[in-house]
Amino acid sequence: MTAGSTAPKPGDPGVRTGRAAGPGRGAQGVGRLFQDGAPGGPVFRLLARWLRRPLLPAVRLWRRNLQVRVVAGTLLMSLGVVLLLGLVVIGQVRNGLLDAKEKAAQSQAAGGFSAAQDRAATTPSQPGEQDGARAGASVNWRSTLVEQLASGGQSAFNVVALSLETGDTASRGARASGEVDPTTSIPADLRHSVAQGTSTYQKFARIHYTSGKASEPGLVVGKRLNDADGTPYELYYLFPLTQEEDSLTLVKGTLATAGLFVVVLLGAIAWLVVRQVVTPVRMAAGIAERLSAGRLQERMKVTGEDDIARLGEAFNKMAQNLQLKIQQLEDLSRMQRRFVSDVSHELRTPLTTVRMAADVIHEARVDFDPVTARSAELLGDQLDRFESLLADLLEISRFDAGAAALEAEPIDLRVVVRRVIGGAEPLAERKGSRIVVVGDEQPVVAEADARRVERVLRNLVVNAVEHGEGRDVVVKLAAAGGAVAVAVRDYGVGLKPGEATRVFNRFWRADPARARTTGGTGLGLSIAVEDARLHGGWLQAWGEPGGGSQFRLTLPRTADEPLRGSPIPLEPEDSRRNREQAGAGAAAGTRLAAVPAQPAADRSALSVPHRMPPAPRATADPTALPGSGARVVARPAEGPDGDGGGEAMASRRVDGEDGTRGL
Repeated sequence: MTAGSTAPKPGDPGVRTGRAAGPGRGAQGVGRLFQDGAPGGPVFRLLARWLRRPLLPAVRLWRRNLQVRVVAGTLLMSLGVVLLLGLVVIGQVRNGLLDAKEKAAQSQAAGGFSAAQDRAATTPSQPGEQDGARAGASVNWRSTLVEQLASGGQSAFNVVALSLETGDTASRGARASGEVDPTTSIPADLRHSVAQGTSTYQKFARIHYTSGKASEPGLVVGKRLNDADGTPYELYYLFPLTQEEDSLTLVKGTLATAGLFVVVLLGAIAWLVVRQVVTPVRMAAGIAERLSAGRLQERMKVTGEDDIARLGEAFNKMAQNLQLKIQQLEDLSRMQRRFVSDVSHELRTPLTTVRMAADVIHEARVDFDPVTARSAELLGDQLDRFESLLADLLEISRFDAGAAALEAEPIDLRVVVRRVIGGAEPLAERKGSRIVVVGDEQPVVAEADARRVERVLRNLVVNAVEHGEGRDVVVKLAAAGGAVAVAVRDYGVGLKPGEATRVFNRFWRADPARARTTGGTGLGLSIAVEDARLHGGWLQAWGEPGGGSQFRLTLPRTADEPLRGSPIPLEPEDSRRNREQAGAGAAAGTRLAAVPAQPAADRSALSVPHRMPPAPRATADPTALPGSGARVVARPAEGPDGDGGGEAMASRRVDGEDGTRGL
């Protein structure tokens, strides 16, 4: 081939047959489809939902099954590798077959062109012949040449001779072997190249036949030559590529079969390998779930000495140590509970005797000297506290043993609150405080144990009076949705950050440096929070230094009904943070949410210290867990306006008084 020759491969735009789609036809069809379906949006959503429904199990399996993901990933990656290798191998084989065919075709065509040129040079022209006779002789000469050249091909190639002229003369001069259709088998661009140059040109094209035989791909090699009269003509060699196409098809089929087998084999290998790893992991997960459910005797089955076996042995050793430690802790806890219960019961008999003797001494103290009389009074007070501590220890032991029972019945919390306030009135008078009730206009009914609820409220009210620094104590009741709540607010020293979660711990003191010499036992709020949990409710605390504290008891209206919120905010509306936010909003000209006005009767019942300015209402939607003092988002709620405050004072000692079960 010369430098001017072209060698396009099959599939080039110039060789393609058939009618292509018009430009933009696919995009227009898709756009029309969406435009037609636009009015039927719900129909498409319904169709998408219908198609997505059977895919949900597959998606769920994909997300939960590690083995499926690994095997699917292995299959996809191996399929990609096989496709890539197949394309490379097919491309190499195709290029090799075509290169070999091109070389053989060029060699064969070069020999034919040389033989035709030699024949034209050795054939003399007859002088004196007319033009018609000369044209007929030229046609006969080309026909004979085509037959002679094609006879050596043995169906390996065909020969076509075409005239350069146009019209009837050119058509009479067209000669082809093997029933080849020269007008459709020879590409026009190849004829143009051959007519313009003297080199050998080639092109891949489809070879068509006049006998109705199916067309086949082939390589057309052409050159412009001169006949015996010196008239130029075109001579083409057409080499079918049927054998090469069959060979390439065989290679493709072999690669596809081998690739499919390799992909399936790799998938099976991945499945087996991953199964060996995933099965122990699944077993460990199942045993871990059973261990967390309390079945501490579960163990993994260990086989072999590999990494998975060592993992199983380590897991079993961990489970064994965990079981041993839990058993030790359970035994220790059981011994502690039994010890507390036994000691509490055993102390009752000598305590009764000591109480009788102390009562006799206390009644006769008027006959004693002042020092002995004072000792008799102190003895009586400490015996009262000792009895209260003993009763609290017995109650705590029942909670720890899970023996506490709830006797729930519909009760009106207003009755319980009045009974608690009546018992705390003497202490409030001595402290100079008043107990104000807010929100008792409507019944507040819930299914609860009246005795336990009264004990909880008594602890909250007495502690508020004890540590309220002589200021008023506000008891607020509310009911909303499926919950009822009672909040006890004082304006004493308050709680430091972080103390709201520790205030319910047993024997916890706000100031450890101060000894508990008077008042409660240190178990009151611990018992109270257990009573609240026994009801399925919350007992939560909030406080700020110098701003007092608020304890809130939230109970479900119906027993065993889960709580979703509380009708009373955990953080009161007159807290320092709410006042600062309200002041900042007023300074910026922000309009605050309107709050329903409180009746004058309720407003006048609350004595507000003059040291703290009135604060606008801003309540909160409490969703914190029991014992949490977290601040939450504010929302409007009904209730009285309450102001209060106090200066920073010494750390409070959270104790009860007069035998009340405080902290």
